[in-house]
Amino acid sequence: MPGTVSPTLSRRTALRLAGLGAGAGVSATLGGCQSANMFGDAPPAGPAESKPSMSIGTGSVRVGLILPLTASGNAGSAAQSLKNAAELAIAEFNAPDISLIVKDDGGSAQGGQQAAEQAISEGCEIILGPLFAVAVRPAGQIARQRGVPVIAFSTDAQVASRGVHLLSFLPASDVDRIVGYAAEQRRKSFAALLPDTAYGQVVEAEFQQAVAKNNGRVLGLARYAAGNPAGAVAQVSAVARQADCVFVPDGHTAAAAVVNQLRATGLDTNRTVLIGTGLWDDPAVHRDPAFNGAWYAAPDNTGFRGFAQRYRAKFGSEPVRTASLSYDAVSLVAALVKTQGAQRFSEGVLTNPSGFSGIDGIFRFKSDGTSERGLAVHQIGNGSSRIISPSPRSFTTA
Repeated sequence: MPGTVSPTLSRRTALRLAGLGAGAGVSATLGGCQSANMFGDAPPAGPAESKPSMSIGTGSVRVGLILPLTASGNAGSAAQSLKNAAELAIAEFNAPDISLIVKDDGGSAQGGQQAAEQAISEGCEIILGPLFAVAVRPAGQIARQRGVPVIAFSTDAQVASRGVHLLSFLPASDVDRIVGYAAEQRRKSFAALLPDTAYGQVVEAEFQQAVAKNNGRVLGLARYAAGNPAGAVAQVSAVARQADCVFVPDGHTAAAAVVNQLRATGLDTNRTVLIGTGLWDDPAVHRDPAFNGAWYAAPDNTGFRGFAQRYRAKFGSEPVRTASLSYDAVSLVAALVKTQGAQRFSEGVLTNPSGFSGIDGIFRFKSDGTSERGLAVHQIGNGSSRIISPSPRSFTTA
């Protein structure tokens, strides 16, 4: 099929989720494009209980949707927003031949396992979700045993596998895009200061590979503990002043401390460009003059703004930033049911190298369960950001 996920096969569709981030809690999923909750693990949940199903849609193809609807705190609120987004996708697709069987995993491993077992026993041919890695792993194991594919929303690549696909915003796409763009601008020497976290480790590995792939050089790299970047800055400050780019993949507070200390050592950000990931897709970063001129990779937000407007009109509230993942997943499944016949959820169809188009641009699933996204490059300045390199329209031109 053509790589598309539109509800009418003409309307564009959605985005990014809970998982590998750089900080504290699930609340970060409510505003930013990147979650700060490490690997999408939910808050502690109580013992799983068997819960009744809820159905959305009246089509003949049954599709499981597993979300932590009764998890504590913001996790449950985010789950409700993803469920609403799924309902919006059904409404906008124009009578798709699917029924969503909604299951609550409570944000726990046991809940994820039970929800997957129930969904499959009720005839679901594919499972969307869970949201958190702690539930994705057991749900995926059950689904693989039964030959049922999964499209989950965690950003922990460790829970991806053949047949368990992650429709989320993995750090690798951010890193590849920003390093590749820098190389296109003839910037081939890099320094990096990275948080000493799980997110930092993942980003570091991809950064080293991306620089090598683009025939660049890493002049220096250092890791810093939360709230204490001084030693790392001292370690790389001299080479940073000689580099074409300095990579600081962290959220506003931590990245600003690093950048300000680098500037105090003589870094000229008019000559050396600061580069970052989607964690910089944040109004607080945009308002901070320390980041003026910096580049980062993230989706073009035009699609999400349109989605949010339609969501508000239907539900009277703001969607969480990651609600578009659920919208895209449902739209994709509905499109595959409409166009792909009996092979609709086969591995070959789901891993089509041409990929699909969603609210936040193109995406595709790899055979190992991870995903790639076509991202824009943004430049920060004057309290906001602007796109300096648009998102690719297809993977052949990416």
